[in-house]
Amino acid sequence: MCPTVPENRLLAALPPAELDRLLPRLSEVTFEHKETVYRLGGPIDFVYFPHTGVLSSVVLMADGQTAEAAAIGCWGMTGVSAFLGATASTEMVFCQVPPARCWKMSAVDFSAEVAQGGVFRKVIHAYSRAFLATSARSTACNCLHSADERCARWLLTCHDQVGGNEFSLTHEFLATMLGVRRATVTVSASTLQAARIITYRHGRVKILDRAGLEKASCECYRAIRSLLVP
Repeated sequence: MCPTVPENRLLAALPPAELDRLLPRLSEVTFEHKETVYRLGGPIDFVYFPHTGVLSSVVLMADGQTAEAAAIGCWGMTGVSAFLGATASTEMVFCQVPPARCWKMSAVDFSAEVAQGGVFRKVIHAYSRAFLATSARSTACNCLHSADERCARWLLTCHDQVGGNEFSLTHEFLATMLGVRRATVTVSASTLQAARIITYRHGRVKILDRAGLEKASCECYRAIRSLLVP
């Protein structure tokens, strides 16, 4: 049963009356490490509002290479395009930082609720605009900024949304998100460790110096955060 005050920022923005209307349509589900949320080309039967952990959306190329499309945690949701008529996912979405506990709603119910109007529609429309803007920013960031800067940006995004200084994250999945080889991730992580900004051992990251991590990141971290958390 969902609590009356959900941790997800989008749901938390709703007035009590609208939240009460949605609660019967919400159920809780938990995704563990590497567990698939949407397959590439698979159906969008449900939308998910995370309140712990981080889900990763990646673009999969024909040769098997992947690159980050979005990191989705308690600031947002997956499947937002369902209210525009989308029925299949154009990206692969999986659990990156476990456990990812989410409120789950059928895509049919979600589209119907958005169509009703009110604050829920305003919240979803605002998030959709922000999501499009962050996608454009991420594209530019991936083209223009170094792997070290993008690594710091992604770690900051995880830190913001997991609610703690330590979380699970493997070299393999960080490489997937950054679209680089594991060796490049090792170098970037080693640089941050040498500066005593993070520790990174056995697939777990601990943030030691938040201010230092922000300095190591490119300008895109603050630009993206300001879009998603106005």
